[in-house]
Amino acid sequence: MNRLIKLMLPVFLLLTLNACQTRKVTRVDTGTTIDLSGRWNDSDARMTGEAMIQECLGGRWLNEFTQQNNRRPVVIVGFVKNKTSEHIDAEPFMKDLERAFVTSGLVRLVQSGEKREAIRAERADQQDFAAAETIKKWGREVGADFMLQGNISSIIDSYNKERVNFYQVNLELTNIETNEILWIGEKKIKKYVNK
Repeated sequence: MNRLIKLMLPVFLLLTLNACQTRKVTRVDTGTTIDLSGRWNDSDARMTGEAMIQECLGGRWLNEFTQQNNRRPVVIVGFVKNKTSEHIDAEPFMKDLERAFVTSGLVRLVQSGEKREAIRAERADQQDFAAAETIKKWGREVGADFMLQGNISSIIDSYNKERVNFYQVNLELTNIETNEILWIGEKKIKKYVNK
C-alpha cells in the first residue's frame, strides 16, 4: 500500500498543480493586431473590410450610375466563396461593407439569402394573422441593380520551420440586368511565420 501511495503521489501533485493554474484574459482594443498562428484572423478581416469599403464607394461605377439614373444604386450581397483550406468566415468584412453602404447614404442595400426568405415568410404570415390595415403587400420589394459576390483564395508555402501564408480576397460588382462587371475589389495579405 505504501508503495502505491509513493507511485501515485507525483501524479496527484501534477494534477493538483495543473488544476491550480489560472488563465488570464485581457481585453484589448479591437483595432489591435494580434497574430498568434499566422493564419487568417480578425485583423485580416478588418483590413479587408476597410480596403473594400474605400475601393467600392470610391469607384467610378457609383458616380456613373447615379448620374445616368438620377438615383442611388440598389445592391444585393451574394455569396463569398472560401477557396482556401482554412475555415474563413467572410461575414465580418462583408458586414463592414454593408454597413458602409447604408451609413454612407450613397447605396441602397436589399436583403439576400436566408434573411430575405425569413422576411418573405413573415409577410406571408401577415396575410393570415395581421390586422388588415397593417398587412404588408406582396410585390413591393426593391429590385437590386447590382450583386456583390466574390471569393477568398490562399497560397501556403512552407519549408522547415518557416511558412508564408498568402491570402487574396476578390469581390465583383455585377450589373444584374446586363451581367457586366463594373467593379472588382482586391485585397492581398501576406504573412511570414517563423516557428
